[in-house]
Amino acid sequence: MMDSHICRVFFMGNTKSMTQSFELFAEGYKSEPYWWEAAPRPPVDDTRLPATADVLVVGSGYTGLQAAIETARAGRDTVVVDSEAAGFGCSTRNGGQVSTSIKPTYAALERLHGSRIAREIREEGIKALGYLESFIETEGLECDWRRVGRFHGAYHRRHFDALAREISSAPKGLEIEAHMVPRSEQYSEIGSDLYHGGVVFPQHASLHPGKYHQGLLDLARASGVRVVSHCPVNGLTASRNGFLVTTAHGILHARDVVIATNGYTKSLTPWHQRRVIPIGSYMIATEELDSELIMRLSPKARVMSDTRKLVFYYRICPDRRRVLFGGRVALKETNPKVSAPRLHEAMCKIFPELHHTPITHSWLGFVAYTFDTLPHFGVVDGLHYAMGYCGSGVSLASYFGRRIGEKVLGRKEGKSPLEEVIFRTRPFYVGDPWFLAPSVLAYQIRDRIGV
Repeated sequence: MMDSHICRVFFMGNTKSMTQSFELFAEGYKSEPYWWEAAPRPPVDDTRLPATADVLVVGSGYTGLQAAIETARAGRDTVVVDSEAAGFGCSTRNGGQVSTSIKPTYAALERLHGSRIAREIREEGIKALGYLESFIETEGLECDWRRVGRFHGAYHRRHFDALAREISSAPKGLEIEAHMVPRSEQYSEIGSDLYHGGVVFPQHASLHPGKYHQGLLDLARASGVRVVSHCPVNGLTASRNGFLVTTAHGILHARDVVIATNGYTKSLTPWHQRRVIPIGSYMIATEELDSELIMRLSPKARVMSDTRKLVFYYRICPDRRRVLFGGRVALKETNPKVSAPRLHEAMCKIFPELHHTPITHSWLGFVAYTFDTLPHFGVVDGLHYAMGYCGSGVSLASYFGRRIGEKVLGRKEGKSPLEEVIFRTRPFYVGDPWFLAPSVLAYQIRDRIGV
């Protein structure tokens, strides 16, 4: 039983049980991202909204800033606007885990779209990871980028064999480096008995999402991009030579408009709103831990996840002092302080040694899922867009942000096989995911019985 401040922890043994209480929320607890400690949201500046621009980007996350950097460096007068502070959304709220990103398997994509498109879409995920590393190194961004690898745990015994089959069945040229870790060797990867072994992807990576976003913001401004924060867009009207854009700071005429709102897509662009499903993903940060405990929990500082349908993702923070733990723990959206005890409980099922560890930060961000679990990219009604990263937005948003900038510029590099995939919606869906609660409940049941 938990209330909003006290967590009662139960230790079960063969002969007795012991109940202890402790203060769940540490002194100085904050309902905001841990990442903002090292990369606080920039203050409101005096950047003015101009009357005209070659390119207007709506949204100042990874997608929007990557697109803006590309167009500005090509000489296009580029403006980025955001209804909040720059990077207020999931770009500074995610777990900082970086993978090859594309959710559907090659086999699933081939059944739906044929072998060529299936192969090219899977290649996009591989390219995205490589692009992000190259971009960070070329631009000299200080964001704690590391190829730490991922441990993906088998939550049920049968999942271990399924993982082994999956990593061995990739078509030639689409192989992703991976190796299986049996349960007998699991402690070399994770200090937990919860899993039945797992798979390691050595090329997966981690970064500090707040520092990475700040680096992008600095690059954008140095490239000549004007970033106007706290400037919501209230209307978009097609004109003869582009769009008239009505904002809280006035009206701007833009030749090209990029929609880069992902999980924060609203009724400004109803076509997009009907095609993305905003889902809250919740995170906590623990107090600083003893270095020996950190080494037991995560000997190699991998990013971690598991085979549950309702995925939990977690890692050691870049300075190796605390655990960052995230996932979906509610049937519907809730307050970060309400989700914190639930995340703490889930974390302790993996790492029982953390039962007495208080939480210093708890927060949420909105990711955008799609009905086919693919990102989407293209132009509709003259509006350029890239969105729907399905929880893998660090590399995908960066990569497709760059690509959408190239598309605005008319370059051949601005093409993607995803343009050939219809961005589908569902009847009666207008942006409010009423089906989320029953879906989460169904996934909880499937995780419980292992299907």
